[in-house]
Amino acid sequence: MHELSLFKDILNKIESISRDNDGKKIIKMKVRLGALSHLSASHFQEHFDQFSIGTKAEGADLDIVEDSDQNAPYAQSIVLESVEIDA
Repeated sequence: MHELSLFKDILNKIESISRDNDGKKIIKMKVRLGALSHLSASHFQEHFDQFSIGTKAEGADLDIVEDSDQNAPYAQSIVLESVEIDA
């Protein structure tokens, strides 16, 4: 499942960011869904809520941007654009 590997990649990045910041909780993140990622914002939110249980990103507020440019270099990806860490 293409989507599962994309989620694992994002969650690995988030956990790494948390570790690099003394294990602090991720409270907000912005992601860009590539036009060919086969995910809608609601689909991403639903899966994120499920896959983030027990991680430092559980309950994080998501800003999800759906990109429509099928020629963008990241068109098949989910791009983690920014992360806000608990103070």
